[in-house]
Amino acid sequence: MSSSDQRRKRKRILRPSLFSVRSLLLCFSFLTFLYLLSYTLPFTSSVFRPVLLVSSLSLLSTTTAKSIQTFGGVLLPLEIEDRVLFPDHVLLLVTGSRKDGLMNDDKLECVYFIEKDRNYSGGSAVKKVLSVDEYDEFRIIVRCPLPVGSYSAAANLRWRGEDRVFEDDSSLKHWNSVTYAAAIDESSVVVFVKGLNLRADRKSDPSQFSCHFALGKRERKDRCVMRTKALTAAQEVVRCALPRRLQVHGNVDSFDGIRVTIGVQQQQPHVRRRLLVPSVAKVSNLGYDGRKRSEGKYELCVCTMVWNQGSAIREWIMYHAWLGVERWFVYDNNSDDGIDEVVRNLDRENYNVSRHVWPWIKTQEAGFSHCAVRAKDECKWISFMDVDEYFHLPYTTPKHQRFRKLGYAEQGSLHTLVANVSSWSSTIAEIRTSCHSFGPSGLSAAPPQGVTVGYSCRLQSPERHKSIVRADALDPTLLNVVHHFHLKKGFKYLNLPATAAVINHYKYQVWEVFRAKFYRRVATYVADWQQNQNEGSRDRAPGLGTEAIEPPDWPQKFCEVWDTGLRDFVLANLADFNTGLLPWEAPPAAAQ
Repeated sequence: MSSSDQRRKRKRILRPSLFSVRSLLLCFSFLTFLYLLSYTLPFTSSVFRPVLLVSSLSLLSTTTAKSIQTFGGVLLPLEIEDRVLFPDHVLLLVTGSRKDGLMNDDKLECVYFIEKDRNYSGGSAVKKVLSVDEYDEFRIIVRCPLPVGSYSAAANLRWRGEDRVFEDDSSLKHWNSVTYAAAIDESSVVVFVKGLNLRADRKSDPSQFSCHFALGKRERKDRCVMRTKALTAAQEVVRCALPRRLQVHGNVDSFDGIRVTIGVQQQQPHVRRRLLVPSVAKVSNLGYDGRKRSEGKYELCVCTMVWNQGSAIREWIMYHAWLGVERWFVYDNNSDDGIDEVVRNLDRENYNVSRHVWPWIKTQEAGFSHCAVRAKDECKWISFMDVDEYFHLPYTTPKHQRFRKLGYAEQGSLHTLVANVSSWSSTIAEIRTSCHSFGPSGLSAAPPQGVTVGYSCRLQSPERHKSIVRADALDPTLLNVVHHFHLKKGFKYLNLPATAAVINHYKYQVWEVFRAKFYRRVATYVADWQQNQNEGSRDRAPGLGTEAIEPPDWPQKFCEVWDTGLRDFVLANLADFNTGLLPWEAPPAAAQ
């Protein structure tokens, strides 16, 4: 027999065994993967409930999750990880599949029990789910209405038409005291917590706070809670160092998904103890994948927080994109007006906009701090604006042509202005722009062409200012007063002259629109209009009082100066030459 025949014979003999070894290795790898995914992260403190054991299958791709939910024709339960009681609803954080066609409002229902152990001995009540939404890399959120009568607010869930409720082992947290979010920021973690009651616009002593990270499997006795000292503290934001033991060769992404809460040191007679704030927070790297850093950062981005601004956001984004804004971060604060679909359409039209669910009420300052962490890896400059605020770049005078070309603003002019400031100063890290507050301008119905064309009468004197800030120059506390951030030592701000830029703030629109705004304020340290507080503040509507009752002269109020500058600019530069339509007037289907 030749040597070549012998080699072929050996290959035929060895092939089955090689196949067996390969199969064993694949099975072993898969089982190891499932074992790693089965870990949960509990805390030993009774006020910080453990994370439930989540089926590793539910953490696979969306396609797999769909098949799991209907496996064998039976809907399998998801698991309730946490509950938070708000004044007007109950928020449930649920582990399992992302929101999709099988996971929506019509598939679920909220269940309430009389007994604390939530068994059926005391009876139950059922209500329709208010909404279902994606939240972070790990969970979805489900909103349930408040119960009536003697039923417990610790709402549960079940598939519609099924008797079995979802598994859970979580206590009901109250919104007035809870750690609600956490994000990795380089070698530290920024934690957001309600209930510390720190002073507005002031740095606080961080020595009284600490961060506690939960590791280990729930049923194991050697589960680990690691603590690090707080580095900074201000308002609702505490920054802590990441535990060194958890870093893998400097890779902070290894923290992604770990539970965290804030410890508060309390001094009592002869006793010093540290209390842990109840928490629903998991450390997140905010989905950052490093691509933007290698490609180069955007020059100008915008962060905003909205509640039911679906009808207004299209005009706002299209207009500012024309001026040169390149990237948008929309923090959605419990909208129910279909804004998610509006944002998706804008993104399909290449406006580079993303929606981020932010279910935490009256936390605009903290939300903007969170957005600053999210945007810093993508953006050089960030503007923190509301959807009713519009940059207006009037005719540039020779004195101020260093900001942009002499004459009327061209497409991309705001982008050029910011880039020019970057080029001639390394210490300017905040660009401040004065705001003019516009009134209803004699209208009684929302203007069909949008706010920039419809409203043209304003108060004479500007109110406050809004800022564009350098992402890398923000103070580590991330301290801000909604639209104004504190800067690191050594950086300064620049006041833009009115001939370079102003902001038209369409603050007092027609009553139908303003009444919705009157319903609530999203800022933490700004009193709601219904409250009898700070009635002389510029955050309130002068003379309106505390009730949403339309004054008889509302269409004529706040009208001291007729200002048609932005209206004329928009009609001259953005209207279609043939149809006269503005970009936001066309239906989304026609714009694609």
